[in-house]
Amino acid sequence: MNNGSNRGGGSGRGNSGGARKKSAGPSKPMNKARKPKPVAKPEEGDASKAPKKAGFIKGKGPVDRKPAAPKPAAKKTNPDDIRLNKYISNSGMCSRRDADIYIQSGNVKVNGQVVTEMGRIVKLTDEVDFDGVRITPEKKEYILLNKPKNFTTSGDEDMDMRNVMELVRAATKAKIQPIGRMDKNTTGLLIFTNDTDMVRKFSLPNQKSFKIYQVSLDKNLKYEDLEKIAAGVTLDGHRLFIDEISYIEGEAKTEIGLKLRTQNVKVVRAIFESFKYDVLKVDRVSFAGLTKKNLPRGNWRFLTDQEVINLKNV
Repeated sequence: MNNGSNRGGGSGRGNSGGARKKSAGPSKPMNKARKPKPVAKPEEGDASKAPKKAGFIKGKGPVDRKPAAPKPAAKKTNPDDIRLNKYISNSGMCSRRDADIYIQSGNVKVNGQVVTEMGRIVKLTDEVDFDGVRITPEKKEYILLNKPKNFTTSGDEDMDMRNVMELVRAATKAKIQPIGRMDKNTTGLLIFTNDTDMVRKFSLPNQKSFKIYQVSLDKNLKYEDLEKIAAGVTLDGHRLFIDEISYIEGEAKTEIGLKLRTQNVKVVRAIFESFKYDVLKVDRVSFAGLTKKNLPRGNWRFLTDQEVINLKNV
């Protein structure tokens, strides 16, 4: 009796030559994926059976770190101490970067000694010479005021009149002064600055810059008098050239526009008084290209950098 399995007439297990039984269909995969079993919801109050959230790793306990060293207290600076390049920059000579170049080149002296050290600290009381010129550390300020009536530029007039410095006192702590003088009845543009060179420049009799005034007279200006003024006026033995004079369009002939190079308001009044006209009001509406645009009466503003450059180049 043959105990070996010989299906289909073939030999037993040891007979390699026998034919194997063909599968009736495609074989099922051995590693068949099993459906995941539903996770039982934990009962209320049983936190140990709650499912863990994916994507989070339980952190380690608190790490013992050394306490941060306290920051050193900031050193108190002396308000009278200032870096040399800033001292030079505040004086208006040049920028800080350019000041460093002058310092390295040996063109700066402090209290008579040449200084080439970068970052040098000086005091406001020190004497600093920049390229042979004694300078001050005060930053140059330039302020334009639209002056109202009843304010003067000096304290020599009526005691009930107020000084124009009251109007610009909040603008700066610098020691500014007005360029030129204005009496209580004169209104319009007035420049304040601590730039003594600019004050001196606009105080010279021979001016290159134009000033425009609107003058109000007590009576109509005769046309023949207007022509005479336009031809030039002699005041106190000096011939004054008039750049332009005209009636103001749309106004009565008592309103006159006058264009001069001088910033002396007294001259404006003297011109019309020499022709027997009383001047009721003088309003300076333009000063060296500056106007009253967006500057109401009694208000002030700082000049822009470009406006300062224009004034220096006049």
